[in-house]
Amino acid sequence: MKRKAPAAARNREPIAAVLAEELPQSGLVLEVASGTGEHALQFARAFPHLGWQPSDPDSGALESIAAWQRDGGCANLLAPVRLDAASARWPVSRADALVCINMVHISPVEATEGLFAGAARVLGAGAPLVLYGPYLEDGIETAPLNLAFDASLKARDPRWGLRRAEWLDEIAARHGLIRTRRVAMPANNLMLVYRKA
Repeated sequence: MKRKAPAAARNREPIAAVLAEELPQSGLVLEVASGTGEHALQFARAFPHLGWQPSDPDSGALESIAAWQRDGGCANLLAPVRLDAASARWPVSRADALVCINMVHISPVEATEGLFAGAARVLGAGAPLVLYGPYLEDGIETAPLNLAFDASLKARDPRWGLRRAEWLDEIAARHGLIRTRRVAMPANNLMLVYRKA
């Protein structure tokens, strides 16, 4: 059964514009935490020269992704695989890029730590890990809407919440990745690009 997320329709064009500048010209993109699957179909269509591998740990999400994939008629969009970012064992052993949209703030910190560890395992030198979502930054005032969102997330699950970009940088460095780009996005979001050294 297809799921829909209103934010996916709103943010896909700005995200695609940055991806166009960061993704390789060929190869496999692994999308971690694909959610509804709408982004996977949109980006597979936008980048027909790339194989797009969606993934998610949730059975309902995997069903939704599969439905979008089945009805989308997009040959380079692969069937979804079950992937828990926090796990040390991923079903994909190599990728040419890794994309993760709106996962970091709605998962425990172990998922983010596992994301960077997994990126270190599957990416080759110079390959990008691209993150999108709301983040906190030292020395930059946080938008009131993001502060309210952070409070609502923590009320739903104390393991959730907006993360500091500098904390992400520290985890990345431990796994041999360096942040190479920060892009301010609509609705108080950021895209952060890390590359394997």
